[in-house]
Amino acid sequence: MKMKQILIVLMGSIAFSMTQAQGWIEQPSTFWKDEQFQKAFMGSYGTKAEIEPRITVLEKQVMEKVLKHLSAENETKKAIELLVKSITPSSSALFEFTLANLYFQDDKLDDALKYYSAAITKFPSFQRALKNKGLINIRQGKFEEALAPLTQTMELGAVDGMTYGLLGYAYASTEQHICAETAYRQAILLQPKIMDWKLGLCRSLFKQQKFGESIALCDDLFKLSGNKAEYLLLQANAYLGMKQPMRAAEIYELLDLSEKTPINSLQTLGDIYVNEGLLVQAAAAYQRALTREASPDLSKQLRNVEVLLSRAAYDVAERLLVAITTKITVLPDDQKKRVLKMKARLAAVRNEMGDEQVKILTEIVSLDPLEGETLILLGQYYASRDMEKSIFYYERAAALEAFEADAKLRQGQLLVKNGKYQQALPLLKRALELKPREEVQRYTEQVERAARRNG
Repeated sequence: MKMKQILIVLMGSIAFSMTQAQGWIEQPSTFWKDEQFQKAFMGSYGTKAEIEPRITVLEKQVMEKVLKHLSAENETKKAIELLVKSITPSSSALFEFTLANLYFQDDKLDDALKYYSAAITKFPSFQRALKNKGLINIRQGKFEEALAPLTQTMELGAVDGMTYGLLGYAYASTEQHICAETAYRQAILLQPKIMDWKLGLCRSLFKQQKFGESIALCDDLFKLSGNKAEYLLLQANAYLGMKQPMRAAEIYELLDLSEKTPINSLQTLGDIYVNEGLLVQAAAAYQRALTREASPDLSKQLRNVEVLLSRAAYDVAERLLVAITTKITVLPDDQKKRVLKMKARLAAVRNEMGDEQVKILTEIVSLDPLEGETLILLGQYYASRDMEKSIFYYERAAALEAFEADAKLRQGQLLVKNGKYQQALPLLKRALELKPREEVQRYTEQVERAARRNG
């Protein structure tokens, strides 16, 4: 071990200016092995009796031997063995602390955590051992366990930006967003140049539905750090929270110019366009998500087609369905049924449903009598071929609550087409009652007038 590393372990400074802290936590190769961080993490033996354990003359001699081993090449193991041998119930907690530091340097975090905990048991107000224990807990994803030692560290006087920031991170990770906001604000006061604390605050504000503050902070982050997709995505989500979906859509489209929009955000973009009635744009967003995803979620992709079909966007729905089935050639049985139903529906719209499709749909309803959409498709097919059979299928569909309105409307339209106005009216009125629609209201009024004219 190099002398510089030894001094970090035994006598280093706790003063530390950290950058990109949250990224380091998530990337141990850059965070936990960073020289600056290790200097802060290892710290020095302090002189404050209330937060640092004392060391006797004999114990100091042991530490000098430890230092000698660390100064030599490949004798770290001997240093560890000496510390383990020297630890007794009455020995200084500095032995456990130093041993924990050595294990930490060797990336043996469980062993390090064990000895930091042992040091704290011997000396409960051991500030640096408490802080290091909290940091390792965060590194291992034990955020709940990190809260107590980090909070106690601050109670003992460690009022620094890094501790506040990591405490905010731990609070945020345990969904305690009000506490996280407070901690992040303190971290920003002490370390205003650390972007991660501002990003953490922005996320905490978002989680509390303080969307306006979150958007404003995202603007600051964007200006300070340039074009970072993460800030824009968070801002887009805040606009969605404020019920301003088209502002979110603008951000998604801006990011997509450089293909930085995540797949799930493209899905959201498509949904925004559907709700705004921009169905061609919606299909384009869905197709971009399909194209970029290496292993597309078939169920989600088919759901996109169903959404477009429900809005009568038949052309773009068909193109998207073709793109899906071209990219995903092996379909599970349950998804095959969905694809068949969609193809049949498209064929029915164009009056192009053939005998083979009808056979498949009939087989589907024989296997699952509650397939209301398929029953309606069969009713549509037979509407111009066999009126009684068409009504049979419509009535079966109408017996299913979710499909009653559409089935009664189609059956009513069939009766009107065949001049049976009086029989159609109760069906049309029931469909209107279940699902009020302006066009159905106008159509029903026209049928009423025709019924009166024809007695």
